[in-house]
Amino acid sequence: QVQLVESGGGLVQAGGSLKLSCAASGRTFSRYAMGWFRQAPGKEREFVVAISWSGGRTAYADSAKGRFTISRDNAKNTVYLRMNSLKPEDTAVYYCAASSETVFVHRELKEYTYWGQGTQVTVSS
Repeated sequence: QVQLVESGGGLVQAGGSLKLSCAASGRTFSRYAMGWFRQAPGKEREFVVAISWSGGRTAYADSAKGRFTISRDNAKNTVYLRMNSLKPEDTAVYYCAASSETVFVHRELKEYTYWGQGTQVTVSS
């Protein structure tokens, strides 16, 4: 089993930055692709960004491109999401997820097997 725990969420002013972390425990996830998703109240959970197990391939939602950066440190079993130039519309619960896919990076929720509990990000105007 792989357990994922997000941290780093909080309240930030528009234009500010925030760095989220996702710590994995249990079975190693060094061969897992990792993704970040978010869900705002009343909306469906949506893809934000993902990274391959090697870190060599990434995929970004248009809303995140140029502002968010995903990275991973397999030695620490941790995935990061650096968010810059935050906007009120970024307000959501952010979830990290792990996929057993070892080659491709997926954008679909159904491709991810393990999920964290989420961390709240609130961006004030």
